[in-house]
Amino acid sequence: MTDAAAASQPPEESRFHAFRQAEDLVGRRRPLDALKALQPLLESETDKPSVHLLAGRAYFHSAQLRRAEEAFTRVLELDPTDHYARFILGRTLQRLGRFVEALAQMRMASAMNPVPEYLEAISEVKAHIALREP
Repeated sequence: MTDAAAASQPPEESRFHAFRQAEDLVGRRRPLDALKALQPLLESETDKPSVHLLAGRAYFHSAQLRRAEEAFTRVLELDPTDHYARFILGRTLQRLGRFVEALAQMRMASAMNPVPEYLEAISEVKAHIALREP
């Protein structure tokens, strides 16, 4: 990183505060405000899975599903073992009506971490696919 690029970065404490603020806002169901708080981090922390995961959650909760898909895909590019990112990507694809793709992501998430929530989601998507088959 050049000196000029480093100078344009928000200080570490400021980035941490922005992340925590955005996290709190997502938790309080204020995803658009969370995205505003995250904006500087999305520009400066392009290689941080945690930033993209939080942005994806905010996009998901604000029904910006294509952006959510992009954010979760970026998380998985950076960390293919993130089971939660796979699960929520599956939920995003489900909401987009892309059930077969959703099922694949949910199955991978469940293989990594077989929690009841993941297993229930798989059953839900499989049932939806079965209803759509001729």
